[in-house]
Amino acid sequence: MTITTKKARTRAYLRLKPQLMERLRAEADNRHTSFNSYVEGLLTDALMYEPNEETIEAIEESRRGEYAGTVNLSSMEDFRQSMGI
Repeated sequence: MTITTKKARTRAYLRLKPQLMERLRAEADNRHTSFNSYVEGLLTDALMYEPNEETIEAIEESRRGEYAGTVNLSSMEDFRQSMGI
């Protein structure tokens, strides 16, 4: 016996630019999911993401044009040194 349950859904109508709609549909296809599931996932992720204090501070510094410096990737030792570790 198979039991199927339907999750409650509310219909939403959006007016999107054609280019955005095409891009969303293509990305949903690439991920082998429905357009609805893909867009719902994007919206859920956008609403669930809350940056921590350190990230908020870094974002604000970046917007002010302040930069943390340069990371040296020449070697692991140089990398650690440039990161202050």
